[in-house]
Amino acid sequence: MEVTPVLHMNKGDGEDSYSKNSTMQREVITIVKHIIEEAIEKMLNTNIPEAESIGIADLGCSSGPNTLLVISQIVGIIYAKCCHMGRLPPELRVSLNDLPDNDFNGIFVSLPAFYNKLKEENGTRFGPCYISGVPGSFYGRLFPNRSMHFMHSSTSLHWLSRVPSGVESLNKGKIYISNTSPQCVLDAYSLQFQKDFSLFLKSRSEETVPGGRMVLSFFVRRSTDPTTEENGGYQGELLAKALMAMVTEGLIEEEKVDSFNVPFYAPYPEEVKLEIQKEGSFIIDRIETFEVDWVVSTKFSAQTKGQIEAKTCRAFMEPMLELHFGSSIMDNLFVKYEGIAEDYLSKCRAKHISLIISMIKI
Repeated sequence: MEVTPVLHMNKGDGEDSYSKNSTMQREVITIVKHIIEEAIEKMLNTNIPEAESIGIADLGCSSGPNTLLVISQIVGIIYAKCCHMGRLPPELRVSLNDLPDNDFNGIFVSLPAFYNKLKEENGTRFGPCYISGVPGSFYGRLFPNRSMHFMHSSTSLHWLSRVPSGVESLNKGKIYISNTSPQCVLDAYSLQFQKDFSLFLKSRSEETVPGGRMVLSFFVRRSTDPTTEENGGYQGELLAKALMAMVTEGLIEEEKVDSFNVPFYAPYPEEVKLEIQKEGSFIIDRIETFEVDWVVSTKFSAQTKGQIEAKTCRAFMEPMLELHFGSSIMDNLFVKYEGIAEDYLSKCRAKHISLIISMIKI
C-alpha cells in the first residue's frame, strides 16, 4: 500500500488534532536542540562564506506549534552565531517539507505572527528569512542540486514510504511486527527500511552542499530482535488488541484487521549506520540514543495517561485507520485503546528509544 495520500497527521486545531496532541514530539525537539546548535555552529565556522544565502529544510515538518518551534530554534542559532562572529546575518531560505496532504494552510496562516516574533527576538539586524512549503515525499528529490546547507528531520524517518509488499495477508491479527509475525514479515519490513533510507540519503546527498550538515532524530530499538516491547512500535501491539476486541464484538471483520499493516519501522542503530556507510555521501559526526516517555504531561494535566496516549495515537493514526476501516468506528476504537493503554501504562513507564544522528556531507 502506497502511503502518500494517507500518511498525514490529523489537521486543524481540534481536540483530536496533531496540533493539540504532539507534546511527546515537542519533547524530542527540546532534547536534541543542543545537537542542532552544535552542528550549525560547526557548519558556520568551517563551510559557509560571509553573507551567503543559506538553504535550510525541515523534512517531515507536519503542522502545529512544533513546526515553527524547530525553525525558530534554527534561525535563532544562526543569528546568534553570526552576531558572535561579527558577521551580518545571512539570507535564509527555509523549506518546510511534508507529504501533499499535510496541513500546510495551518502553517501559512501562522507565518505573519511568526515573522513578527523573529524580528522581536532578533532585532533590526535580523536578515531576510523566506519560508516556503515543499510538498512531496522525502524518499526522493525535493530541492535543486547543492542548494541546501542544513537539513533537519524529527520523529519522521521511522515512517516508511509504503507497507512492505506481501505482508498484508501474512500478519494475521496484528498491524505491525510482533512475536507472532512470521520471519518473512520481519524481513520485509527491514528490507523496506533499507530501500527507503538509502534513497533518502542519496536524494539528500545531491541536494546538500559539500560541508553541509544534516541532523536526524527518529525512533529505533535497543535490541536486534524487532519483536520485543522496546521495538519502537509497541503501540501497534496495543492498537491491534483494540481492533481485535471490536472483531470479537462483531463491529469489524477479522479479515479487515489481517489486511491492515502500519508503514512503520524502528531500526536497530547498526542498520542505520550500515546504510549511511553503504551510500557513502555523509560522514557521521555524532550518533547517540536517548529515551522519551510515551506520555509527556505536565502536573497541571487533568487527563489520565491512557487518555493522553489515546489522543496522541489518534492524532497520527486516524487518517490511515479511517481509510481502511471507515470513520464510524473511530470513537469506539480509541475508547477501547484508551483502556488498554491505561492498563499497560499503569504497570510500566513506557519509553520510546530515539536515535539522534548528526552528519556532514562529504
